[in-house]
Amino acid sequence: MKVTLFIPTLNEYEGMKAIMPRVKEGWVDEIIVMDGGSTDGTLEYAKEKDYKIFVQKKKGIRHAYIEGFPHISGDIVITFSPDGNSIPELIPPLIEKMKDGYDMTIVSRYADGAKSEDDGILTGFGNWFFTKSINLFHGGKYTDAMVMFRAYRTSLFYDLDLHKEESYYVPEKLFFTVLGIEPLLSTRAAKRGIKTAEIPGDEPPRIGGSRKLQVVRWGGAYYLQVLREKFCWK
Repeated sequence: MKVTLFIPTLNEYEGMKAIMPRVKEGWVDEIIVMDGGSTDGTLEYAKEKDYKIFVQKKKGIRHAYIEGFPHISGDIVITFSPDGNSIPELIPPLIEKMKDGYDMTIVSRYADGAKSEDDGILTGFGNWFFTKSINLFHGGKYTDAMVMFRAYRTSLFYDLDLHKEESYYVPEKLFFTVLGIEPLLSTRAAKRGIKTAEIPGDEPPRIGGSRKLQVVRWGGAYYLQVLREKFCWK
C-alpha cells in the first residue's frame, strides 16, 4: 500500500517551516506540494526539502486537487494542511486505520474528546450543522464531515466524480466562489456506502499565513451542494 501525502499550499512558509520537519522519513512514500501561487518562500522551502512540487494553473482549492491528483502515485492519499491545523504525528495511526480495510479514514476534531482550537463560534456551529445535515440527508455517521485531514483510496476521487466540473458548477456559479472537495467527498462516500472510519485528532491553531475561509459564500454553496446531492447524483 503506497501512500502519498498531498499538501495544498498558498503562502504557508511559516507553517511549513514549523510543521514539515515533524513528518518523519518513512511515514509516507511520496510528498506532493500543490501550490496556488505562493510569494512568501513556500515554494523555495519545498524545493529545499526535495518535495514534488506542482503549481496550479487555476485558482481555488479544488483546482489544487483536480490538477494535482493525476500526479499522485500512491494507492492511498492523505490530504494535509501545513498551516498547523493538522498534527503530523497522527499520520502513522491514520495509515494503520486504513490497513484495517477502510476506504476512507477521517481525523475528526469532534470525536472522543478531540477539539478544535481554531474554531470560532460561527465555524464551530457550521461544522456541526453541515455534518449533521450530511448524516441526515445522506445516511452518514460522521462526527466531522468537513475536515481536510483524512486518508482515502486515491481512486475515490475519480469514482465519486470529484474531478468533474459539473460536480461544483451550480453552487459555485450562484455564490461566486470556488469550493473545496471535502463536503462533497463526505456526502458521496455516505451515499455510496463507502467503508469509512474516524480517529480523534485535535486541531491546533494555525501558524502564520491568513485564513482563506469565505464564511457566507462557502456556507451557502456547500449547503446547496448537500441538498442537490439528494436528487442530482447517484
